Amino acid sequence: MAQFYSAKRRVTTRQIITVTVNDLDPFGQGVARHNGKALFIPELLPQESAEVVITEDKKQFARAQVKRRLNDNPQREVPRCPHFGVCGGCQQQHASISLQQRSKSAALSRLMKCEVSDVIADTPWGYRRRARLSLNYRPKEQKLQMGFRKSGSSDIIDVKQCPILVPQLEALLPHIRACLESLQGLRHLGHVELVQAGSGTLMILRHMAPLSAADKEKLECFSHSQGLSLFLAPQSEILESLSEESPWYDSNGLRLTFSPRDFIQVNEGVNQQMVARALEWLDVQPEDRVLDLFCGMGNFTLPLATRAASVVGVEGVPALVEKGRENALNNGLHNVTFFHENLEEDVTRQPWAKNGFDKVLLDPARAGAAGVMQHIIKLEPIRVVYVSCNPATLARDSDALLNAGYAIRRLAMLDMFPHTGHLESMVLFERM
Repeated sequence: MAQFYSAKRRVTTRQIITVTVNDLDPFGQGVARHNGKALFIPELLPQESAEVVITEDKKQFARAQVKRRLNDNPQREVPRCPHFGVCGGCQQQHASISLQQRSKSAALSRLMKCEVSDVIADTPWGYRRRARLSLNYRPKEQKLQMGFRKSGSSDIIDVKQCPILVPQLEALLPHIRACLESLQGLRHLGHVELVQAGSGTLMILRHMAPLSAADKEKLECFSHSQGLSLFLAPQSEILESLSEESPWYDSNGLRLTFSPRDFIQVNEGVNQQMVARALEWLDVQPEDRVLDLFCGMGNFTLPLATRAASVVGVEGVPALVEKGRENALNNGLHNVTFFHENLEEDVTRQPWAKNGFDKVLLDPARAGAAGVMQHIIKLEPIRVVYVSCNPATLARDSDALLNAGYAIRRLAMLDMFPHTGHLESMVLFERM
């Protein structure tokens, strides 16, 4: 069969080369230089040399695989998880937590062109209070797989333990597996989601076919024996509760109820510190009017209302606006109002914005807040705190404030997801 040359295809040789790593990227890959471009090598840490083979050679960068490591960085650690390197969840368990934090802080500083002034962190293990485990029944083996996706694949890694889960959830894994394997409908299970809330443990089971009465009874007995609040999801939009109590969690001393489908921060310890730091940075005074954009159900909004004269929370999801109002009422806060708005439109024209705001907080999704920045500038707040889960969109959106006469006063790296490539941050801007 004839083969045609493609300019896009770069043929790599199997030649072994020796390189020394000088940096660590957020995804746990060592970064070296070879032939004038960046060479990314999984499993290597800074100051480590190794014999490697190039596996991919692009115009701007290349990738390589370790054949033999020649020395160890003193901050190399033995991964705690037996699934590390196969499971797609963690990428950095082979590096000490201090090295991880330094590398993430350096990456954030490069993007923001500003030094990181704070690292907000909590325990690096047993921190994750929410997890979704995929389920798949293999009829040939008569076995139920339960776990996370393999790195770079849709295959499921059967997980027996996970040291980044909060201990209550990790301890439940074998019991959940045994319960699900006993069900008649185990062939039709999609995933199981676990949440550790202040109110206790939640379990949400997605199933693609109706459960039999016997299966429902088994699940209900299991939930009682383990002290779980059980929710069934026959469809992605439907949630059937077998528990009467609404789940809740604490945010800066306030109790926030939520639906099992609602977004809550995965790392409770960092969330508590992040909210407290945001209030400190904004320097909220009793006479201040504060605006919270992308406010969700009030994670920041309600704590802000304990200090300010008035707070307005604005959110694009109607159900979260209703939940925010409910949480304000439950906590006896009457100086806070929630509004459902399209945040791409000019919110400064709304009646609730006519008196302006002294301080603004925003916590957008990964896409950032490009459509909102000019509206914030129109409001002329003294201080702005931007909480970000994507440093690239943070850097883009920051330019709007910097060009409008604001300056960065504080920059924090939030270690919300230790051992992973996720890089979250928080910035304080002040009008000059």
